[in-house]
Amino acid sequence: MLKRASVGSVAEAYLELLAARGVEYFFANAGTDFAPIVEAYARRAAQGQALPRPITVPHETTAVALAHGYAMVTGRPQVVMVHVIVGTANALGGIMNAARANVPMLVTAGRTPITEAGMPGSRNLHIHWAQEAFDQGAIVREFVKWDYELRLGAQLETVVDRALAIARSEPAGPVYLTLPREVLAERLDEFEYSAPPRLVDGGAAVAAPAAVAQAARILAAARSPILITKAAGRDPEAVRPLVALAEALGMPVFDQWHTYVNFPHDHPLHAGFDPAPYLGEADVVVVLESDVPWFPAVGAPRPEAAVVQIGHDPLFSRYPIRGFAVDVALPGLPRLTLQALAEAVRAEADARSVAARRQRWEAEHQRLREAWAAHARAVRPARPIDMAWLSRCIGNLADERTLVVNEYDLDPTQICRRAPGSYFGSSPASGLGWGLGAAVGAKLAAPEKTVICCVGDGAYYFGAPASTHWVARAQGLPVLFVVFNNGAWNAVKQSVRHHAPDGWAVRTESMPLTALEPALDYELICRAAGGYGERVEDPAELPEALGRALRAVQDEKRQALLNVICQRP
Repeated sequence: MLKRASVGSVAEAYLELLAARGVEYFFANAGTDFAPIVEAYARRAAQGQALPRPITVPHETTAVALAHGYAMVTGRPQVVMVHVIVGTANALGGIMNAARANVPMLVTAGRTPITEAGMPGSRNLHIHWAQEAFDQGAIVREFVKWDYELRLGAQLETVVDRALAIARSEPAGPVYLTLPREVLAERLDEFEYSAPPRLVDGGAAVAAPAAVAQAARILAAARSPILITKAAGRDPEAVRPLVALAEALGMPVFDQWHTYVNFPHDHPLHAGFDPAPYLGEADVVVVLESDVPWFPAVGAPRPEAAVVQIGHDPLFSRYPIRGFAVDVALPGLPRLTLQALAEAVRAEADARSVAARRQRWEAEHQRLREAWAAHARAVRPARPIDMAWLSRCIGNLADERTLVVNEYDLDPTQICRRAPGSYFGSSPASGLGWGLGAAVGAKLAAPEKTVICCVGDGAYYFGAPASTHWVARAQGLPVLFVVFNNGAWNAVKQSVRHHAPDGWAVRTESMPLTALEPALDYELICRAAGGYGERVEDPAELPEALGRALRAVQDEKRQALLNVICQRP
C-alpha cells in the first residue's frame, strides 16, 4: 500500500520515513550540516508529529553507545547522526563495538556540502572546504555492513529501507549513510512511500539437517562433551533450547567472557566462566556464538577432540584471521539450530551416560559456587575494597527487575544472573567508553527496570562522562553507576606482567603509562548533573552506600554514582 505525506523537504521526508519504519529515537550530535534536519523537526513538531524523538547528545561516544544500549535490549535498530567526517571519527570506536557485538544501528553523518554556490545548502562556512574527504565512508567501511551516500531525494525510500534491512539481517550490525546538505535541503512537497516496506531483512535460517544429524551423532557418542558460549543470549529466545541441549547430554556450559545471559548461572550444569582447566579432558567441544573460545598460545583442546561451531556465522568471516577448528559448522539462527540439535541428541544419547555426567557436573557446579562465596567472605574486610566483595554486594542488590551493564570489572562469579536479557557485557572489540552510554540507552529502552552500570575508572574517562550524565539528566533516565576505582589501567599492567614476568617493570614495581592517579572525584561529576554521588572507602559501609544510591535512583528518580576505592592492581 502506498502512503502519501505532505512535507517541505527531503530532510522532512527522511524523518517521516524513519517514523514509519518504527525508529523511535534519533540520537544526534549536531553540526552545520544538520540545518535541514533541525528545520524539518521544527515543522513536524508544529504539526504534532513527535517521532522519531530527537535526543541531543553532547559527544559522539555517548550517542553511539546510547543506540547500542537501546538496540541490545530491544533488538530494534535506532538512528545516530553525527557531524560530517570529524563526528564520524569520534564515533568510530563505538561503531567498532557495535560491529563486533552484532548490534544493529543506522549511523548517519552529514556530508560537507558538495557545491560551492548556487543551491540551497551550498557551502557558506570556512570549514566546508577543510572538512571534505575524498571518500568519507572509507573511515568506517571495514566495520560496517554497508555504506552509501544519499545522492537524490528520489532515492530516499530505497536507500533507507536497504540500510535498515541490512542492519537487521543476521549477523546484524551497523550500517553507515552520509547525507549531503544540498540533498537534505532539496524542496519536496509530497512524499510517497510503501507501507509496510517492500525491502525487509532476511528470514530466520537453520543449519542443514544433515549437519545437525552429524553433530548429534558426535555428541551422543562423546564421553566428555563441553559447551563454550559468549553471546548466544543476544537472542533471549536461544537460552531455553540451550538449556534443553545441555540437559539432553548432561553437558556443562561455560560462559567465556560472556556478553549476555546465555545460560542461567544457578543451573546445575552451569560450569562457570573459565573452560581452560577442563579443555584437556574434553573429547567434543561445542563453540556457540563465541569468537575466542580459548587462547591457543596458552591452552587448547586435544588435537583429536571434535569441535562443533554454532552461530549465525561460525567462521566469523569478518575477522581477518581466526584459526579455531571447525569440524562441523552449524550456521543459522542459533535458537533454531539448538532446538533441532537437542531433539536429535535426545533420540541418540545413552541415558545412563547422561545421568552420570550430569551428577558429576552438578557436583562441580556446587563446588564452584561454594568456592566463589568463600572468596567473597575472605576478602570482605580488605581495605582498599576488593573488587570481589564489591561485586558480591552488587550481586546481592540486583534482583530480577535489574539490568546489569558491565564494562570489565564486575566479577561474574559474585553475581548470579538467571533471566535472559538481564546482563550485558562489553563488545569483543573492547572499545573503552561503551558502558556509560549503553546503560543510559538500556534505561531508555526499559524504563521500568533498574539499571546498574559497572565500570572501571579508566573506562569511565573514555565514556565521555559529562556528556552521558547530561543526557541522563536531560532525558530523566536515572542509572546507578558504580566506578571500580583502582587508580590504574589494570589490563595494561597485566599485559606487561605476562609479557615480561621477570622484567624491569615487575622487578622495580614501575609501570609507566598505567597509573590514573591522582584520581578525580568522580562522584562530583554526577552531582554536577543533579545526581547523587558518594565516595566509598570502608568495605563495611559498602552495602549501605549501595542502598542509598539505589534509593536515589528508584525513589528520587535521580542518577547516582558510587566512587568505590578499590585495591590497586
